[in-house]
Amino acid sequence: MTAGSSRAGNRLIPTAETVDSYRTSEYTRVMEDPLWTDAHAPDIEDLPQEDLRTYLGRATEGPINLVLHGPPGSGKTAAVRALAREIHDDPDNDLIEINVADFFDMTKKEIAEDPRFAGFITPKRRRNSSKAALINHVVTETASYSPVSGSYKTLLLDNAEAIREDFQQALRRTMERYHGATQFVIATRQPTKLIPAIRSRCFPIPVRAPARDEIVSVLEEIADAEGVASDRTGLEFVASHADGNLRTAILDAQTVAEEAGEITREAAYETLREVGPDDRIESMIEDALSGAFTDARSELDDLLVDDGYAGEEVLREILRVSRSRGLVDDAELTELAGEIDLDLVTGTNDRLHVSHLLAELGAE
Repeated sequence: MTAGSSRAGNRLIPTAETVDSYRTSEYTRVMEDPLWTDAHAPDIEDLPQEDLRTYLGRATEGPINLVLHGPPGSGKTAAVRALAREIHDDPDNDLIEINVADFFDMTKKEIAEDPRFAGFITPKRRRNSSKAALINHVVTETASYSPVSGSYKTLLLDNAEAIREDFQQALRRTMERYHGATQFVIATRQPTKLIPAIRSRCFPIPVRAPARDEIVSVLEEIADAEGVASDRTGLEFVASHADGNLRTAILDAQTVAEEAGEITREAAYETLREVGPDDRIESMIEDALSGAFTDARSELDDLLVDDGYAGEEVLREILRVSRSRGLVDDAELTELAGEIDLDLVTGTNDRLHVSHLLAELGAE
């Protein structure tokens, strides 16, 4: 493992990995030391998924546009940063990261006044341009810059499921125009949201959720590097609790280490039981079951907006908490969750689809 740089470099917008490191769950606020997700950023050979290492190894041979797709916390952004350190002499400047979701969550006024983008947008352009046009202008200007070192740079568009189709059409033209100087990498949990013209110009790389043993191996290396005492059962508990989300597992392990000074099963159980969202998830389910839909949806909003959970993550937590505490008939909930999961993959509004699940629980 190599230590990740704390320097912003050319990161125009905080990426999902950085934001989620602070927002994924309540307990991250207690951490005093640098986040382990940053301090132990992996190189390509350190990535836990063997197939991902193989795919990225082939991508080091020259500039090629990529689409990395996989569930939240599977390591998409970390993999792109590892690739950039491998192919660029100056990755801090020749890897530019843009969180697309951050763009589209902002108003046109906020985009134009944000100091990260102000240099790209004149008052006249702001008055005469739509929000999509402003966003496209920032991306186009960024792609047009010459690399600091080497023959090309890498532009990462993270959380790309938020890209609207009109912007994608403009992006396609930008990719064609600057393909010689810029390698475009799109990271998304929903590749079906990309138009065929974008997908056809990119090599797809699936990023599966790491298996429990793979996550345990990563945690063992980090614990050893940090000098934190740990045992196998403790690390396995942390890995299982994260349910395939590597980012969450690393942050959970750091929380346990800082709270208990070690990562054992007992320490992990006591710490994660206190700081996890289980009680809030249970309260949300019980509100839905009792017909208090407004209260259930208010808690859902807190999870999605304040804590930064994705819709799939909330759905997975609902299933896990309900099963462990016997809140809803498992067969009925599994069938309903399957329908909602499909809606989350093909739809555009996580709040709408998970709210539908809560409403159906109340109707039952």
